[in-house]
Amino acid sequence: MLPVIFVVPIIQLLILSFAATFEIKNVRLYAVDLDRSSYSRELLSKFEGSPFFEIVAYSFSYEDAENAIKKNVADQIIYIPDNFEKELMKDKISSVQIITNAINGNAASLMNAYAMSIIQDYNINIITETLGISGNPQPIQIEYSFWYNPDLNYTTYMVPGILVLLVTIIGMFLSSMNVVREKELGTIEQINVTPIKKYQLIIGKLLPFWIIALFELAFGLVIAKLVFQIPILGSLSLIFFAAMIFLLVVQGLGLLISTMSDTQQQSMFLSWFFLVIFILMSGLFTPVQSMPEWAQIINKINPIAYFIEIMRMVMLKGSTISNIREPLISLGIYAIIALSLATWRYRKTT
Repeated sequence: MLPVIFVVPIIQLLILSFAATFEIKNVRLYAVDLDRSSYSRELLSKFEGSPFFEIVAYSFSYEDAENAIKKNVADQIIYIPDNFEKELMKDKISSVQIITNAINGNAASLMNAYAMSIIQDYNINIITETLGISGNPQPIQIEYSFWYNPDLNYTTYMVPGILVLLVTIIGMFLSSMNVVREKELGTIEQINVTPIKKYQLIIGKLLPFWIIALFELAFGLVIAKLVFQIPILGSLSLIFFAAMIFLLVVQGLGLLISTMSDTQQQSMFLSWFFLVIFILMSGLFTPVQSMPEWAQIINKINPIAYFIEIMRMVMLKGSTISNIREPLISLGIYAIIALSLATWRYRKTT
């Protein structure tokens, strides 16, 4: 218990103090520049020079930019129409459109404010240096829209993540108590001498909680729809298919912890240690992109981050299986590894 008491809090403090941040950094901007003029390039250079923006791609196609947001490749689109420079010089007025992924309403407000601040600064440069206009007119009119969460409702962003936590707690905590409870009761030796096969025992230990967690997810989706009015734009079957794979991951991790523990208390502490780190680094509260690069690398082994991404994309964006293929494949590989390690560890200890 001494490592659990002293080492675990230190590791959590060192990792989470850096990773759990509310700052919005590295906003992924997709630039659609149809004008390709000196004025449009100067405007985009303002975004490139900002510490808050990273232009991930340039394109002439609005559809490509739209797909980038759907696939979580970009967070914002800046759309500069054709004849941008010509209208600005001739009519003293032109327009730029900013489109923001507003699933996370708080982050969307900040991203939109950053973009408007940069464009406002560019407006002033045009007024004072190029057009020679006195006063404070607005030569560039900004049109912006919030996708997927137009009211910037924070519950719309949080509820899908909380549903993930619901099934995670059931799957991980209950499965982590399974084998270790048999050890405490002294019945593990009786089980080991029975003719039951190892895979049958593993299935018997995991299947009940796997079914219970799926029922809890269904109940949570009903509450999300009726109470919080959370839209479910994607396929329910796709949500449950991803949940089935995710539960195999967390149950495999729980069973692995159970085989490594000697008491239920020890198993509970270990489960809570990993669960707290997984939750706070999952993107539930803060964007993963705002974490340091080393924390994002560590987060590659975080199953909760994958499933939260899937839930938000399917529920709020209506994403299909082709849009969530990468996190889904990652969860599948994770499930195979976790269950294999749990099975191997059980054979080794018994």
